Amino acid sequence: MDNVKFDAVSFLATVPHLPGIYQMFNEQDVIIYVGKAKDLNNRLKSYFNSSKKTLKTDVLVSQIHHVEFTLTHTEIEALLLEQTYIKKYQPRYNVLLKDDKSYPFIKLSKEKHPQLSLYRGSINKKQDEFFGPYPSSYGVKQILALLQKTFPIRQCTNTTYSNRTRPCLQYQIKRCLGPCVAGLVSDSDYDQQVNYVRLFLRGESDQIVKIITNDMLKASEELNFEKAAQLRDQLNAIKQIQEKQVIYNNNDNLDVIGFHYQTGVACVYVLFIRNGQTFGHRAYYPKVPSNTELEEVIETFLGQFYLQGDANRNIPKKILLNYSLSDKKAMEETLSQVANHQVKLVDEPKGDNLKLLNIAIDNAQKEVKNKLLQGSTVKQRYDELKQFLGINQIKRMECFDISHFMGKNTVASCVVFDDKGPVKSEFRRYNISGITPGDDYAAMDQVLNRRYNKKDLPEEKIPDVIFIDGGKGQLNQAITLFASMDVNWDKHHPILIGVAKGSERKEGLETLFFEANGVGHYLDPHSPALLLIQQIRNASHDHAIVGQRKKNIKQLTDSSLEHIEGVGAKRRQALLKHFGGLRELKQATVDEIAQVQGISKPLAEKIFDNLQQ
Repeated sequence: MDNVKFDAVSFLATVPHLPGIYQMFNEQDVIIYVGKAKDLNNRLKSYFNSSKKTLKTDVLVSQIHHVEFTLTHTEIEALLLEQTYIKKYQPRYNVLLKDDKSYPFIKLSKEKHPQLSLYRGSINKKQDEFFGPYPSSYGVKQILALLQKTFPIRQCTNTTYSNRTRPCLQYQIKRCLGPCVAGLVSDSDYDQQVNYVRLFLRGESDQIVKIITNDMLKASEELNFEKAAQLRDQLNAIKQIQEKQVIYNNNDNLDVIGFHYQTGVACVYVLFIRNGQTFGHRAYYPKVPSNTELEEVIETFLGQFYLQGDANRNIPKKILLNYSLSDKKAMEETLSQVANHQVKLVDEPKGDNLKLLNIAIDNAQKEVKNKLLQGSTVKQRYDELKQFLGINQIKRMECFDISHFMGKNTVASCVVFDDKGPVKSEFRRYNISGITPGDDYAAMDQVLNRRYNKKDLPEEKIPDVIFIDGGKGQLNQAITLFASMDVNWDKHHPILIGVAKGSERKEGLETLFFEANGVGHYLDPHSPALLLIQQIRNASHDHAIVGQRKKNIKQLTDSSLEHIEGVGAKRRQALLKHFGGLRELKQATVDEIAQVQGISKPLAEKIFDNLQQ
């Protein structure tokens, strides 16, 4: 690109010495960088000062077609606006935090019998109680499972709760008090458990211990020994949780951020400490353009993590860092303004805080090491596969597999890998119909035809390699089909490979076929190329199996009711919702079935008779 198009001297003459943000555009009018400054003129001038240029700045400046700027009243406003623009435009030369999902909460609903559940979204106008946010959905599900064992309040949906006429399995295994059925638990006993949960989620475990101890003694004095025994078991469970959870003596709320960068890979490892307990942890891998200053990585991460993300994200009063920012005060003021309380960035912690920071740093270093090792392994596998196939590059590979149950419910899978690994967003399943049950060749023919027999198939969607999970027969089906397709493969013809399972279906003994009547090729069982082929083949196999099982389950559920005259889709749905599942429906009496809205007594008898058969 011709750099003369951008006259830096003339432009800088128009830029004031005031705070604001600037946006750099390329020739295609795309924003390639967004920055903020307390003095726009000085900051922008530094990009064109040859004595202060870095390699990254050189590359960035060479792409600039024009620059725009927006003035703000304060540096804090500039920082907030910068994060808004970065999130909106995702500029190429900015450090980008890939994870921008809303963080999950635990919701305690405001109802007669409150329900515990995972929740994502805005909580500003909700009347329910929320606890969190937590680092991940997995962490929330673990906590919910733990709570279900310790405090048996309901976690079922309101639809299931309101339509129950008999207690479910959770009640039978003592993981729910069964408030859906009258007489199983009093409102006061249920509310007592809800209060325990509330205290637990607030981090007030010591308070729970005191309350449960008093309740246990009271139940014992009233000779209610069964309740006293239940409370004793709860007390023991809570104490075990406390022993596992507490790693920090003070009751501080803080985030501990350990940062490590090596060979192009950056990891920010965050420990969430609430009320002296580990609230969770998470590793983040921001996208870092080459030759970016480390301070920019840290500063941008803090901005994107706390200012860009979900509005409900909790900003603690203290954030520990292993990097000192030159403009720390501005970041602290901005975070404090957003959080509505004072926020301190501590880059030289002592005592317990230093121990926590060292834990985060160690984990960040381990994560980077694993990433580099994984990347090296992946590259080695791809290099060996390219060498084995005699090609210069592999941009895209696809693999197909067929799965069915005794010839029925046939499903085909297609998985996609690029030069970095699986592209899960492009994984697909195909329901196969109109073939003889169990005819895998016809199934393969159908899925390949649906996948590739398109005149408008973009060239980037044509894979370099197509793996067919099967032997010569399946490969022959693919070769015949590709020869008959009305598609221009001249510029980009994929390599077709049949992957036949080894004897006793053991991995490492696979035979690879390139021609329908050709000889088989073998790779060393420990060959990186074979390991990559196995990874692709296994992904395709698993994807097909999961789809086929889902189809089986759906058919088993639907088929029992589907063929009963008078039971359409709406009535099937009403029945299954009312009873909570097909098994419970089969156990129901005629009178119980007739209680479902839209089901008459004669129809209930017909349903009962069919299900019993």
